[in-house]
Amino acid sequence: MEWSACLDEYEKLVIRMTTPRVVIDNAVCPKATVVKVDSARKHGILLEAVQVLTDLNLSIKKAYISSDGRWFMDVFHVTDLNGNKLTDKSVINYIEQSLVTIHYGRKTGSNGLTALELTGTDRVGLLSEVFAVLADLQCNVVDAKVWTHNGGIAALMFVKDCNSGSPIEDTQQIDRIEARLRNVLKGDNDIRSAKTMVSMAVTHTERRLHQMMFADRDYERNPILQPSGDSPVVTVQNWVERGYSVVNVQCRDRTKLLFDVVCTLTDMEYIVFHATIKTSGDRAYLEFYIRHTDGTPISSEPERQRVIQCLQAAVERRVSEGVRLELCTLDRQCLLADVTRTFRENGLNVTRAEISTTRDMALNVFYVTDAIGNAADPKLIESVRQKIGMSSLKVKELPPLVYHQEAEREDQTAGVAGTVLLSLGSLVKRNLYHLGLIRSYS
Repeated sequence: MEWSACLDEYEKLVIRMTTPRVVIDNAVCPKATVVKVDSARKHGILLEAVQVLTDLNLSIKKAYISSDGRWFMDVFHVTDLNGNKLTDKSVINYIEQSLVTIHYGRKTGSNGLTALELTGTDRVGLLSEVFAVLADLQCNVVDAKVWTHNGGIAALMFVKDCNSGSPIEDTQQIDRIEARLRNVLKGDNDIRSAKTMVSMAVTHTERRLHQMMFADRDYERNPILQPSGDSPVVTVQNWVERGYSVVNVQCRDRTKLLFDVVCTLTDMEYIVFHATIKTSGDRAYLEFYIRHTDGTPISSEPERQRVIQCLQAAVERRVSEGVRLELCTLDRQCLLADVTRTFRENGLNVTRAEISTTRDMALNVFYVTDAIGNAADPKLIESVRQKIGMSSLKVKELPPLVYHQEAEREDQTAGVAGTVLLSLGSLVKRNLYHLGLIRSYS
């Protein structure tokens, strides 16, 4: 490490003491890469460490978190999404460099784009109306993420001016965008929860979505559909002798699960002192020993119930209902408005969306159900694909029972070469490309 000439010896000592020590080991565990992080304890630092790993779409199979006084130790057992150890040196180097700097926090800029935050009550076709308004206002959506939960919607979109390609900074144009989007979100009766905000910089996108839905109190809304039998189970008990509240979460395992739970605990101003995360098959078991930032445990029954509700919501927000459709095509003006209008006209509701643009290519993911939240008819999905373009819009995930036969037919007709999934090495490199750390991921 090179030192600035203006630093005195005390400042150098403080930097040495607070800089995390990171070890990445492929030898100690036969099934996973072990990532160890030793750091001075600071509120939110666990979330920063987990965020580094989950932003690369890595799967955390086990984790042990322990705090001893002012020091913090994290041990993560991670694999790629295929269950393999990490072998790509560029990925390992990126993890090391990122974890070493987490003590100082990570700023997420908008990369020269304008950020739009939207929350409100979800309804069929709402996303289509939003994209239509943005297209009419000459806003090009470059990146976006949209979540729905318990009848609510939260969206974070990064846009630029269609004509100049620059961020939108004109105050009158910003006022017009906010006003028209607010009217769309309100619909006929959603005056209370419809909110829009325009900014030039945001925090981590998925953390911000959690914060937006939390602020909208989605955890208090009644679900539109009856929950499945696999809803998350959350318990909270106090360990009086040690002054901790013990939180247990049991649910189906999935990527970014640990991030979602830790994100919510952090934003609710709880500190995780110790934790154990284990997975077995498709199940995940998470146990946290927490206190308030002032060092006290949960102190009332209403607070305990609120923690349970909020953690259940945190797990459920990213659970994707419906068919996963992937759109890969040349980007053009009004593309999103046209595609989502086709969904709406055919009775498909978008429950989650991820929009991204790489050079001149649009890479978009939509999860769709029918108008009332049930599985969409496979014939309807095929009809929509024909209208949008069979080669551009692909079915990538199907509900296990209803669409089992349809999935088999897709596999037979597509051929092996056409249906090979994106390798996890490529997926991780793609994430590094979007972070600006490599020049290409081809």
